[in-house]
Amino acid sequence: MRIVKSALAIGICYLVSFLRGSSGIVFYSQLAALWCIQMYISNSRQNAVQRFIGTIIGAVYGLIFLLIEEKMNLSAGKSEAVNALVISGMIIVVLYTTVLIKKKQASYFSCVVFLSIVVNHVSDNNPYLFVWNRFLDTIIGIIIGIGVNSFSLPRSKQKDILFISGLDDTLLHEKDNLSDYSKVELNRMLDEGANFTISTMRTPASLMVPMKDIRLKLPVIAMDGAVLYDIQENVYLKTYVISNSMSKEILKLVYGQGLQCFVNVVIDDMLVIFYKETGDEVHNRLVKEMRKSPYRNYVKSEALDRENVIYFMLLYPKQVMENFYQVLKTEGYVDKLKVLKYDSVDYPGYSYIKIYNKNAVRENMIQYLKEMLGLKKTVTFGSIEGRYDVVVEPGNTNKVVHELKKRYEPVKGLKEILGSEKKKRIEDKGRKHG
Repeated sequence: MRIVKSALAIGICYLVSFLRGSSGIVFYSQLAALWCIQMYISNSRQNAVQRFIGTIIGAVYGLIFLLIEEKMNLSAGKSEAVNALVISGMIIVVLYTTVLIKKKQASYFSCVVFLSIVVNHVSDNNPYLFVWNRFLDTIIGIIIGIGVNSFSLPRSKQKDILFISGLDDTLLHEKDNLSDYSKVELNRMLDEGANFTISTMRTPASLMVPMKDIRLKLPVIAMDGAVLYDIQENVYLKTYVISNSMSKEILKLVYGQGLQCFVNVVIDDMLVIFYKETGDEVHNRLVKEMRKSPYRNYVKSEALDRENVIYFMLLYPKQVMENFYQVLKTEGYVDKLKVLKYDSVDYPGYSYIKIYNKNAVRENMIQYLKEMLGLKKTVTFGSIEGRYDVVVEPGNTNKVVHELKKRYEPVKGLKEILGSEKKKRIEDKGRKHG
């Protein structure tokens, strides 16, 4: 649509130029319009302000130069060196003006407008008319660019629905990032008020990188439903923790089997991961790679008597984890706690076991988030058939955003548009007579 809108803006610039009797230069309107056609409306407005301020500064100093040139009665033929010297010196003044008024982003446009006046049109019969038309052409282009970029079909926003998407194999593709289309459209809907968030098995630290360009406003459900994390404030709003007594039992069982584990604990809104070195190469690689994140804090220490344990994680060869899972099952911990066992993708031949509070499930945290936001409806996106409202096949990562658009902002039909207009007129009439 950005490509289509760019072409439309160029066409409208031509139309306005024809209506003006070609009194200006359509090229300058088109440049300004294209500069304002951006991915996001907010960026479009920022660019328009930069262009507008730059045009004013450049035009003002262009006028000053024309007055200097007229006062000194310099002719282009005899005083080309003087003109060059004055123009070069005034560039310093133009740039420093943008610094003084704290609009450095407009410096480039200020110079472009200034030079377009003093270099190409100083010898015109009426250079002052060019300055005016140059200013007017830019304003026309800005208005057209903003208008075209802001246009969209009438849509009703479904702000009473909480949309929740999985991350891996759902929103992210195999390179652990979003497509350009998904980024732009998702951010646009978030800016317009869509209640959208993420539910993932990942920790907040591991979802920060792929989601860094996404303007999420709602808390995210992380660690497979164990925590609700506010990305904006870096705060854990809710956690399902394993009791201190149960934590001691699990650690005793782990150590009794000759194993070690990573103990994930939230301390003052920081995720601290306690561990002991095992000599295992995979363990060493995991710690080396994971501790680079500013959201993780690895501490080489015993984790006994630790409060607020979110989960225990073990990573060992597959058969070792199979055996330990059977121990957990025999001792009854599979029934008392939430125990997950799955193969590692990053470390072939190894498997994970993660142990959580029994209540640490996504459904519980979704319900808590709904109550916190005062919402009753939800639409979920995921890759497991029968578990989610919208099932996304692995690899079809744009489907989440496609479906989100359909459900969050369905296009209004003509009958609906006319009905809403009639309702608005009745409400306005009621207020007048009220």
